[in-house]
Amino acid sequence: MTVQAPAPTPTAAAPATRPLLQVTNLKKHFPIRRGVFQRVVGHVRAVDDVSFHINPGETLGLVGESGCGKTTVGRTLLRLIEPTAGEIAFEGRDVRALSGGQLRQLRRDMQIVFQDPYGSLNPRMTIRAIVEEGLIIHGLGNRKERLEKVIDTLEDVGLDPTYINRYPHEFSGGQRQRICVARALALNPKFMVLDEPISALDVSIQSQIINLFTELRRKHNLTYLFISHDLSVVEYISDRVAVMYLGELVETGTSRELYHHAIHPYTKALLSSVPKMTPGKKPERIVLPGDVPSPSRPPPGCRFHPRCPLAIDICKVESPRETIVDGHMFRCHVMEQQLKSPASKK
Repeated sequence: MTVQAPAPTPTAAAPATRPLLQVTNLKKHFPIRRGVFQRVVGHVRAVDDVSFHINPGETLGLVGESGCGKTTVGRTLLRLIEPTAGEIAFEGRDVRALSGGQLRQLRRDMQIVFQDPYGSLNPRMTIRAIVEEGLIIHGLGNRKERLEKVIDTLEDVGLDPTYINRYPHEFSGGQRQRICVARALALNPKFMVLDEPISALDVSIQSQIINLFTELRRKHNLTYLFISHDLSVVEYISDRVAVMYLGELVETGTSRELYHHAIHPYTKALLSSVPKMTPGKKPERIVLPGDVPSPSRPPPGCRFHPRCPLAIDICKVESPRETIVDGHMFRCHVMEQQLKSPASKK
């Protein structure tokens, strides 16, 4: 058996290569319909002008509050939801331009693990049928070869192959999520969207599933988009982290840089909520005022300004541009001015 090279880690940068996934100005607006004739009276801007890339073998963590658009980004990449605008390139191919057999072929390389291990499994299908379904759809192997693949995949995710004739209701939540992982892994994908894959599990099981993802990434040279609101988990598993607020990316950087040298005030507020085990030192908690605005009526200027403790006049009228410092991107008028000031250069 060929041993594949391990995936790059945050402490050892990989050689410069073409991104496996390149997302440019991605938008997804859901129409709001009212009245007898269901006329469109507005739009929910779930994802609004989002750009990022993921390199081969890398894990990009996507974090933010509930409702910020994280899941919509993940599903739009796979075209489970059709994007409103923007470009999605996978290995240089325009994902939005594909259809029919080309799109089906692409989906062998791009898989997803959903958040709910209960609702995402068909209760009428055996485990063998669930894991084998993708192989049948894509016409891979004969019956014997597919059975061997199912057995190998179940062993890969830590399940006893003798379970193949059981049904989902006979398994615990953690085991069900392993089945979901096996279903996605059976097609030998290159890229996987992990949509809050541990949020529905007991705390005692979460670490096991995270370690499983880490092992599978190393063994199969997988690339992940890891969507979560658990900042501690994201720090552990991710090479880079992107922070999302109200449909926009406000900061991206390496896991080490972002967690220890966050720039955007929203990122700092999120990180302050993570429990810290520092004896004798009470962590500073940043409490943001107000609620997250509606994505159907986002505020003008910087979308974070109604809750930002640093907001100035320009924040209320002008949307901040992307500022990149040593590969660390952020959108903030105040921090941009501070970094440009003579005092910050001393």
